[in-house]
Amino acid sequence: MKQTLKYYKPYLFFILLILAFLFGQAMCELALPGYMSDIINNGIVQQDMDYIKSTGLVMILVSAGSLVCAIGGSFLAAIVAGKSSCDVRSALFKKVTRFSTAELDTFSTASLITRSTNDIQMVQQATVMILRLACFAPMMGIGAVIKALNTSVSLSWTVGLALLVILCIMGMAFVLVLPKFQVLQKKLDRLNLLMKERLNGVLVIRAFTTEKNEEERFDVANRDLTKINLFVNKAMSFMMPALMFVMNAVSILIIWAGAHLVEAQNLLIGDMLAYLQYAMHVIMSFLYITMMFIMIPRAAVSAQRIGKVLEVEPSIVDKENPQKPENPKGIVSFSNVSFAYPDADEKTLADISFTAEPGKTTAIIGGTGSGKSTLISLIPRFYDATEGQITLDGIDIRDMTQHDLHQQIGYIPQKGLLFSGTIGSNLQYGKEDATEEEMLEAARIAQAMEFIEEKEHGLEEEVAQGGTNVSGGQKQRLSIARALVKKPKIYIFDDSFSALDFNTDKALRAALKEKVGDSTIIIVAQRINTIVDADQILVLDEGRLVGKGTHEELLESCHVYKEIALSQLSEEELERGRN
Repeated sequence: MKQTLKYYKPYLFFILLILAFLFGQAMCELALPGYMSDIINNGIVQQDMDYIKSTGLVMILVSAGSLVCAIGGSFLAAIVAGKSSCDVRSALFKKVTRFSTAELDTFSTASLITRSTNDIQMVQQATVMILRLACFAPMMGIGAVIKALNTSVSLSWTVGLALLVILCIMGMAFVLVLPKFQVLQKKLDRLNLLMKERLNGVLVIRAFTTEKNEEERFDVANRDLTKINLFVNKAMSFMMPALMFVMNAVSILIIWAGAHLVEAQNLLIGDMLAYLQYAMHVIMSFLYITMMFIMIPRAAVSAQRIGKVLEVEPSIVDKENPQKPENPKGIVSFSNVSFAYPDADEKTLADISFTAEPGKTTAIIGGTGSGKSTLISLIPRFYDATEGQITLDGIDIRDMTQHDLHQQIGYIPQKGLLFSGTIGSNLQYGKEDATEEEMLEAARIAQAMEFIEEKEHGLEEEVAQGGTNVSGGQKQRLSIARALVKKPKIYIFDDSFSALDFNTDKALRAALKEKVGDSTIIIVAQRINTIVDADQILVLDEGRLVGKGTHEELLESCHVYKEIALSQLSEEELERGRN
């Protein structure tokens, strides 16, 4: 909550100005019943038209002042709510982009989307209401009570009775509804998660003809959310009619009790009507507070959810006095590196040591779950090693800024990810000033020119969100081309050839060796054919380095590697590979 509130400090002046406007509005509205009472008691009863006209003119001016203050307060409240929400949304986005994979695992994607959109929108709406009503209602209520007591103490019991009934109604609603708001947001997160999964996996769902099952699962989450929403809305919808009934009943009660006092000549008729207006202001103030009780508890939950994200400090941060690499070459060295995921009982990687050098290809292979992707994720510091040291050109990567480190790395993930825009904008993602010639050259190396030339608009061809209008192999080739445009010292391929056919795979590797052969190339692969020509192959088994060498050396010395090779190639093919 505190993390969210601090974004309102820059707008403190505007908030004070809003309070001044609201105070002016309250004073104007509280003055009007007094003028009305004077017109009735001194003007109408005594038939003094001049007094009626002069007092009426004052009432018009006071009403105009109330209007100006109301408009000014609403305008400034909208500005403060809109700009502060913009600041919070920006801070939330910046915070999430600084998260390491460990922090991202703490919050689901669906939950982060809900917090960035629905929760901030809820806080924004509540901010407007708080600035307008939470400040205005107490001013009006307290002022109206004072004015009412000054007008007639004999009728004060009517307002007291009304307030007692209103407080009972609000207390019941508060106890019943407040706990439901936390549940409501969790149900909304669940619904968003299911929706995101179903949209991403719509082709798989169709392929397995499980549409009916998925619809039923979504309906369960949808009904759970609807059930909570209906309960909250029913409770809130009961409050307003109940309070309106109280207000109307009090009006009748004041008129009935006031009529007796007027008949006994203990109260003037103008004062009775003024008291009625003050009583309505008191009750309306509580109606405003009731409206806030509908919004603020839910907004408080949303603010807490936003605050939880803002309070999380990234586990991977830059040092205060980082080292800057000079004339980087791209030598990556692992020295007795071990890694365990947070809260894990066992290490995912244990005692890994190797060096990847420029001009050479280092390949990593192993069974499923052996730690291949985890190993290469340590190089760009998606995670930090729990033991040992990783250096780049002799500098511990933890002593460098993440920006300097990432500038040296071209990372191609296992799942090709493209952004909405054009083919050209995706290729320029790592180098904004890349020329068309540089992009086309990168596309040729990545074997992407064939399908780019088939596109009507070439590099200007539109790419849908997530690259859904291109195939898996085309995504991978464009992802590789994007890294090539950057021209880094180190290329990391996380099983980035898996969606390519053998001929394209072979042609791409040959082009890489020819065009970027002086860079450090690290390849994670499942296929032996992809890594057979690597200068150094690392074999992982259950997080441990069980083999290191060339293809021929490992066939002789590492049984794990030989088993993988035999599962993909025949003895004759292996023999031909040796020759």
